[in-house]
Amino acid sequence: MDIKTKINTSWDNWKHFLGQAVEFAEELGISRERIVSLAKQAGDVLAENVQPANPEQKALKELWSVADQQERQVLAGLMTKLSKQERSSGSMF
Repeated sequence: MDIKTKINTSWDNWKHFLGQAVEFAEELGISRERIVSLAKQAGDVLAENVQPANPEQKALKELWSVADQQERQVLAGLMTKLSKQERSSGSMF
């Protein structure tokens, strides 16, 4: 399954995929600040190139489109935090 297929999926699958990426980056010793910065860069690319696959992604894309750079950094931080919480809570995966 390619990355575009993984991100164009259900909200829960998307959070799981992002959580795996965050966990992997942490295992490599990448700082939280750098992870959030990378998540923001990924968010910029996704917002410009990928159509939302579900209502949650659509809402996130709409928020991204009206946010300034600092607000996008906050959104990226919240998404990484949410995805990490989902992974640690032992949700559906």
